[in-house]
Amino acid sequence: QNELRSQVIQTDRFGTINTVAGVDIGFKKDIALASVVVLSFPELQVVDSVVTESPVRFPYIPGFLSFREIPPLLTAFTALQTEPDLVIVDGQGIAHPRRFGLASHLGLILDKPTIGCAKSRLWGRYEEPDSEQGAYTYLTDKGEVIGAAVRTRANVRVVYVSIGHRISLDSARVWVLACCQGY
Repeated sequence: QNELRSQVIQTDRFGTINTVAGVDIGFKKDIALASVVVLSFPELQVVDSVVTESPVRFPYIPGFLSFREIPPLLTAFTALQTEPDLVIVDGQGIAHPRRFGLASHLGLILDKPTIGCAKSRLWGRYEEPDSEQGAYTYLTDKGEVIGAAVRTRANVRVVYVSIGHRISLDSARVWVLACCQGY
């Protein structure tokens, strides 16, 4: 992680976005269930989806989740018929103790723009944003901005958005909000 983090591109390096993938993974005993759903953009209609099963080959170690989840996710991406233009990962990007979470790792391997969008905070501090949709505050660590706490709808809990790879934080925040229409 310490070696690879220097390869993460934290600026916008993408063209037209016509498809957006959502990525998540779950576990059933020693089996990883990796799912990727590709949506058209801006319609947000499902154009492709896969769920693959793979044996778990790496133990759960906080901060090293990508080593457990990347192999099953790559299997799922290989099974897709539609290549996404942007990937939103249920996990951290650079909002990570070593600035190289799951979204950054996956983005670097796939060479795709990726965004970390997590339900819980792993690292950093923030002030609670206002309660309206789209409100946000920055997630910081020792004065460095590493993400944003973003309210996707009025009066709901925030999600933690961070750069994965080939995207700026401002663009990542805008894309997450654009993909959370009504949800």
